[in-house]
Amino acid sequence: MKPIEHFRHCPRCGAPLQSFDKKPGSITCGSCAFVYFFNPSIAAAGIILRGDGKGLFIRRAKEPGKGMLAMPGGFIDFDETAENALRREIREEVGVELDGIRFLCSAVNHYAYKDVTYQVLDLFFTARVIEPAKASALDDVESVLWLDPHLLKPEELAFPSMRRALTEFLKP
Repeated sequence: MKPIEHFRHCPRCGAPLQSFDKKPGSITCGSCAFVYFFNPSIAAAGIILRGDGKGLFIRRAKEPGKGMLAMPGGFIDFDETAENALRREIREEVGVELDGIRFLCSAVNHYAYKDVTYQVLDLFFTARVIEPAKASALDDVESVLWLDPHLLKPEELAFPSMRRALTEFLKP
């Protein structure tokens, strides 16, 4: 179910909504004419490398994608840049600090959580880990793995957006 399908009343005046706009991603109230736009959530994730070229990947501890490999990262908070969100998420998930953050690519993701599928714009970065030995499984992480990105099979990654980012990273 899409988030828009959960709206039954206008978020401005509270009037019952009669119908949804033909344009995907918005609703218009028939009572007060307020237009509410549903924008994607935004997340940041990274291919985090250590000196030998191996990348820091996690095995997810929770759905969606429980048990699958993923690049560490997560949702961007209000008033937070993508780079700062990446730093925060990496600290929360694996306990390390980053250096040399560089934008890699963006990709659309559909994130199913508690019977709602969220449209997400994933922003991917590359970065270097400062102290690789400190990496450990913390928040929502089953385990931490150092893998050669060149040997990783894209289908092992939990989300199609991450598969796209890996493909972009591996381009010559």
